[in-house]
Amino acid sequence: MADITELPTAPPDPAQWTCPAPLRDHPVVVMGHGGGGALSAELVRHLFAPAYGGALMAAMGDSAAVTLGGARLAFTTDSYVVRPLFFPGGSIGDLAVNGTVNDLAMSGARPAFLSCAFILEEGTELTVLGRVAQAIGAAATAAGVTVATGDTKVVDAGHGDGVYVNTAGIGLIPDGVDIRPQRAAVGDVVVVSGPIGLHGIAIMSVREGLEFGTGISSDTAPLGGLVEAMLAVTPDLHALRDPTRGGVAAALNEIAAASGTGVVLHERDVPVPEPVASACSFLGLDPLYVANEGRLIAFVPRDRADAVLEAMRRHPQGAGAAVIGECVADHPGMVVARTALAGTRVVDLPLGEQLPRIC
Repeated sequence: MADITELPTAPPDPAQWTCPAPLRDHPVVVMGHGGGGALSAELVRHLFAPAYGGALMAAMGDSAAVTLGGARLAFTTDSYVVRPLFFPGGSIGDLAVNGTVNDLAMSGARPAFLSCAFILEEGTELTVLGRVAQAIGAAATAAGVTVATGDTKVVDAGHGDGVYVNTAGIGLIPDGVDIRPQRAAVGDVVVVSGPIGLHGIAIMSVREGLEFGTGISSDTAPLGGLVEAMLAVTPDLHALRDPTRGGVAAALNEIAAASGTGVVLHERDVPVPEPVASACSFLGLDPLYVANEGRLIAFVPRDRADAVLEAMRRHPQGAGAAVIGECVADHPGMVVARTALAGTRVVDLPLGEQLPRIC
């Protein structure tokens, strides 16, 4: 056996790696490209961003912060293809509104106006469409936003899935607020606003006809009011992200990569409801990768963390808020979890998502 000192010291060349299913060589779109994980990020970085040009797309935020007429605006768009259309705790209509206003809120913006476009499959019952529209109207009212414009298209029967929804939103960013993933800094405390995994497991229970011994409802909810309560304590929130597709793991990895810092996650402190933990154990899933639709991850300066946490817990959407980790100088760009058994494991960016068509 060669002595270890004789081994080559040159770094490995990823271009020489081989894999039965190369991750960067897909000639066609696969489901993982829509999963909010590594494949989604590659699609944006290597296909869309170069085609569109400019730095706004390359920033990879939940929304883009733009200046117009002297005002700082957050601008975002999203599409919803969830199956089934209705599930415990919500519907595609709730998701379309809440998901969009939450993306705006993650920039610190006060959501104001939405657009709403429908792509409908021929043969869809108007009563179904009516339920979706009513849900959108009710959710917009609850979030304090106005649906100001929209569009409708119809595709042939068999070429859609009933109802798809696209939304765009704009909101005003208050003066003095600069929230973006690049601002996460060593020493920051990582906070989650409440129990995780509820949305993904609620969808799975309906889609797969599974019973987990207790009812699990989606956590879909608007987070603008919660973010305003946090900003009232300090405008110096560094980074916010709502952990939707790819779950908490994807959100933490995206912020770690953008800021060039490491993240240490204390696994035992992550609030995972017992029904979600049981369902994930049964199905072989990791709750950190399960989608959420009414939670946020915050990177907060350590000296303001206690005050922010207290303000979050006073708000209905942050009653279950908990500190789950911190930002460190070690392992930049990487998320490492400390387990309940005092071990460590790397929490990677997911390739796609554990359950497609989740939002």
